[in-house]
Amino acid sequence: MRRFLPASRVAIFGWLLAGCAATPHSVETSLAPSAPATTAPFLDGDQSFQFAVMGDRTGGARPGVFNRSVEAVNRLQPDFVMSVGDYIEGYTEDLDKLTSEWDEVDNALSNLDMKFFRVVGNHDVSNTAMADLWSQRYGDPYYSFVRKDVLFLALSTEDPFVELPADITARQAAFKEAFAADPEGTQARVLEAVKGRPDPVRLPGSVNISANQIAFVKDTLAAHRDVRWTMIFMHKPAWAYDSAAFAEIETLLSDRPYTVIAGHEHYYEHDVRNGRDYFTMATCGGVWLKDGPGRLDHTLWITMTDDGPVFANIRIDGISGKSGPR
Repeated sequence: MRRFLPASRVAIFGWLLAGCAATPHSVETSLAPSAPATTAPFLDGDQSFQFAVMGDRTGGARPGVFNRSVEAVNRLQPDFVMSVGDYIEGYTEDLDKLTSEWDEVDNALSNLDMKFFRVVGNHDVSNTAMADLWSQRYGDPYYSFVRKDVLFLALSTEDPFVELPADITARQAAFKEAFAADPEGTQARVLEAVKGRPDPVRLPGSVNISANQIAFVKDTLAAHRDVRWTMIFMHKPAWAYDSAAFAEIETLLSDRPYTVIAGHEHYYEHDVRNGRDYFTMATCGGVWLKDGPGRLDHTLWITMTDDGPVFANIRIDGISGKSGPR
């Protein structure tokens, strides 16, 4: 299984630097004792870093929103970007169409200044042709990496891919056509149809996590017993789908601090399970399935501190450049 490791730090010392006086660049902070500042510390520890999480793009993509989300995240300049899957509309075996959809997404992502980590969603791999194409273009459907002593686990809830009944697939295709022809009108009709529903609309399908993937998680956790935190990413919120396989993974995680982040439902939720934070992301352009405070395009901004992660939700339409809001 492929591993993504953090870039090594390389310190270069030339003989010309030996015995030289400290340059301005070597002074961390110059603060007069009389400066009218509080006594709180600067929050720039060696182990601190910040990353962003982007939500669903498709299931009915509202035109231009994902590209604006990429632009907004660039303005925040995180260390890197995580995701929760569903980039293309998919649900077809037409390789030309699939390739075109992936090319569109990759073109948008090429504008990000920093590394972007993909997580596979049901719209990305819903049949054998799509699963094969994902592997050819991007590699492993689940993987791990470590950044500053924090373990990141990207899981697949489509392992193997979840086949939907023919009638649901037909409705999916009809919805895709309607959304492409009239995105604003179709979005309005969706919100009208679910008006008054007290809970987010649960989408059809189930969570599939293979025995091989559970073994991968077990081995990865065993190899990184002493990391200071573990961050888990997946597309479907497996805990909301009563996944027995994910319950096994939760048991494997039980002796360590961790956070779980998913998407799929297109509505923001925060839960606490086993004393840990579980997040369901809203969108970065995907269709909205319920009206209310959780209906937003946003990035989840995470600052990893010495004491664990600190979370901030930032609306994409609230981020602008030096010219101000447009």
